[in-house]
Amino acid sequence: MIAVQWLHTIIVMHSSTRKVIQSMAGGGDPKWQKDASDQNFDYMFKLLIIGNSSVGKTSFLFRYADDSFTSAFVSTVGIDFKVKTVFRHDKRVKLQIWDTAGQERYRTITTAYYRGAMGFILMYDITNEESFNSVQDWVTQIKTYSWDNAQVILVGNKCDMEDERVISFERGKQLADQLGVEFFETSAKENVHVTDVFERLVDIICDKMSESLDSDPTLVAGGPKGQRLTDQPGQGPPNANCNC
Repeated sequence: MIAVQWLHTIIVMHSSTRKVIQSMAGGGDPKWQKDASDQNFDYMFKLLIIGNSSVGKTSFLFRYADDSFTSAFVSTVGIDFKVKTVFRHDKRVKLQIWDTAGQERYRTITTAYYRGAMGFILMYDITNEESFNSVQDWVTQIKTYSWDNAQVILVGNKCDMEDERVISFERGKQLADQLGVEFFETSAKENVHVTDVFERLVDIICDKMSESLDSDPTLVAGGPKGQRLTDQPGQGPPNANCNC
């Protein structure tokens, strides 16, 4: 069933057996950086950043895409996105990253964009108990509106605000373990683990794609049986503790 689902997302182009991962119109390490205007890419992934309003989704996206940060808070109206092309194991991966509004009144709009998303960054604010308690509701939204094989990383943002912390690292990690997802604490302001989150999410997506292609190599026309999208097995995430 999973292999069939990937079939809807994988399109093969016969140019050095180039594989383009298509979805809806859509770091810090030099090997990951590439001009977003470059139209030559091997894969394209649609990613969504979701979570309550004011948890820092827009700042997180701007830090990753533009390496910029502003303390001025403006609520996202509806949805916005940025495109960034990165390298992974000598493959160009174009990321179309959607920043969603957290307010309930925009929920009908934002959930429409869940379809076709291959990865979610589910974010809460470590200084806000309500945003943490809402994580399960957001997980339900993902299960309801996205496909079964979408990958999720739980992110506790604003770890630079240690004096105002109300959600411990241990609580965040415990929740992630219960949900069966990986966990990072981040700071868009101090640029802590921002790139790590995106790198790891792309790794997980590619590894899952490889598993599907290995189980049914006919999904890749002209590709050898068992062809993998990665040169080495996926590695675990770096130490996600925030050392602000």
